[in-house]
Amino acid sequence: YFEAAGVIVTLVLLGRWLEMRATIRTRDAVRGLAALQPAMARVRRNAAEIDVPVTEVMIGDLVVVRPGDRVPVDGMVEEGSSELDQSMLTGESVPVTKRAGDEVFAGTLNAMGAIVLRAKKVGGDTVLQQIVKMVQDAQSDRAPVARLADRVSAWFTFAVLGAAVFTFVAWIAFGRGAFAAESDPTAAAIEMAFTSAIAVLIIACPCALGLATPTAIMVGTGLGAMNGILFKNAAALENATKLTVIVFDKTGTLTVGQPDVVEM
Repeated sequence: YFEAAGVIVTLVLLGRWLEMRATIRTRDAVRGLAALQPAMARVRRNAAEIDVPVTEVMIGDLVVVRPGDRVPVDGMVEEGSSELDQSMLTGESVPVTKRAGDEVFAGTLNAMGAIVLRAKKVGGDTVLQQIVKMVQDAQSDRAPVARLADRVSAWFTFAVLGAAVFTFVAWIAFGRGAFAAESDPTAAAIEMAFTSAIAVLIIACPCALGLATPTAIMVGTGLGAMNGILFKNAAALENATKLTVIVFDKTGTLTVGQPDVVEM
């Protein structure tokens, strides 16, 4: 049975490898979202500006954001004014003017002047981290089709086991005549019974029903995140297959995030 075992193991490992590749790509997409939040923040404390890990920023701290830096926390502008690129959050490619009293969000890019903001939300409470959590929850969420696959798999498993047992019993009961020319027809029939029963189990294995659906959900949400499309849950991803028309309420969101020179 060497060649049969070798082919079976190869196919199973190939499926696991494809699943692992899809999982890694999805994790990279989530890491890309989380990486938009800088690891360090410049905080004004005791009339001095010091760099601290973003995890140590507290609500109420004054955070200095220089030109070219990403905003480390959600907050409100206290001093200065600038143009912020909020495309990662809103899809708008045109920078937005921020002045004293305006809200700013973690992960957005400060394009122009320096601003000082007062931290309002830090850590996992920021809008960016909520988006990351939403994507992660969507990947582990169960879509209606996944629940259907589970119900089918439960009954299908018993059906396959029953078919394998029936095949084994049938060869034991009626298989001797097929090996009448053999020196030991009973032993040959038992061997064929085992081989046939195992073949039924392997060929009709319901593993694909249990693996394909969650893998598809994980890959779908991950690829969506890489392209700036976020799904709140797996049901929304499944329902997206029924869409025929998508209506956008404003211009500026259907862009690549980078303005291009089209005329001089």
